[in-house]
Amino acid sequence: MNMTHHLYMVDVFAEWPYSGNPLAVVVSTEALSDVTMQQFAAEMNFSETTFVMSAPEDDGGYRVRIFTPAREIAFTGHPILGTAWVIRHHVAPEPCSQVRLHLDVGQVPVTFESSADGRELVWFTAPPMSLGAISPREPVAAALGLSPEDIEVRVPIQVISAGTSAMIVPLCSLDALRRSKLNLAAFAPLAAEGFPPLVYLFCRQTHQSQNDLCARFFFEAHGVREDPATGNGAAFLGAYLLQHRYFPGLDLSLRIEQGYEIRRQSLVMLRARIRNEVREVRVGGYVVPTVQGELL
Repeated sequence: MNMTHHLYMVDVFAEWPYSGNPLAVVVSTEALSDVTMQQFAAEMNFSETTFVMSAPEDDGGYRVRIFTPAREIAFTGHPILGTAWVIRHHVAPEPCSQVRLHLDVGQVPVTFESSADGRELVWFTAPPMSLGAISPREPVAAALGLSPEDIEVRVPIQVISAGTSAMIVPLCSLDALRRSKLNLAAFAPLAAEGFPPLVYLFCRQTHQSQNDLCARFFFEAHGVREDPATGNGAAFLGAYLLQHRYFPGLDLSLRIEQGYEIRRQSLVMLRARIRNEVREVRVGGYVVPTVQGELL
């Protein structure tokens, strides 16, 4: 392999290095095979690794492939932000305020803005999302090692989808969130009914008073893994909160903390609103670079 495959590692939804969700981004002047991309994603063993061509397509957008250690996926949040950041800072011929990514779910625009303290915030606009099946509390509680009373009753447990799917589970307390752990064997009856083994949990109690919600995300990839920060989960949550009027009003701006239980503190920004009866959901965060190199 010649030296045309550049590697960048960044922490997404991070406020300082080695927090947030780590991402590996491979920028290539020539395509890698699907087998090689999957092998490299397994080698990195991050929740996701992305692959992007250094030359944009005819419309100026960049084609991106996203792989977990086990499979290719169509849509997930922190790879979108981290890949767009790498394109803006290392690939695009000149500074740009927007980067367009071509994913299997369609084109996703990513924008850049300055936060109040002058740091660069990166935002993606979520693709259209659909609200799906609702589950009773009892089997979900059993799969998470909780009691049904740990799960809120005023809003449902529901599947949200956009290329991939996840179950949104509202919990009553931070204590319940801490005690949660996905058990795939206990989840099997739900899987048999078509529920995905990707579970996004949230509660109103937080570790830090300036934040609005605390979240955890469990998913199946060679066993159960926990994500330190989940952008597509936050996007799903935005659609869910609007649909069920979890907060008053139809214009939300929220700070979601995640990753505390696995020592990778993360901060995910969520903006969600309804305009002309259409949901608009944006997810943002900071990106911190950590490693730069080349594939040999």
